[in-house]
Amino acid sequence: MFGETMIPYLARLLDVTMINDTLPGDWKRATVILIHKRSDRSLVSNYRPVSLTSAICKQREHVIALFLRQMCDRNDWLYEGQHGFGLGYSCESQVIAL
Repeated sequence: MFGETMIPYLARLLDVTMINDTLPGDWKRATVILIHKRSDRSLVSNYRPVSLTSAICKQREHVIALFLRQMCDRNDWLYEGQHGFGLGYSCESQVIAL
């Protein structure tokens, strides 16, 4: 129920950021944490950084990415051999195609 009441406000906030081409300062900040990948915990190379950012900003990124994908598909902008950005395609599908 809380989420349903917030949707119009979040939609308006995202509209304002798109119209004004700006982001709130908090959305530009990230907390970086290190995730251990393998074996020796004393080696820096065995960790990978992960950036924790605003959930609202991530939603904005997903909306923009979906829009761009749809535009690329609709207008046939990507070369048919381009597997990295098409839905259902990946680096693996490109290797298989070759």
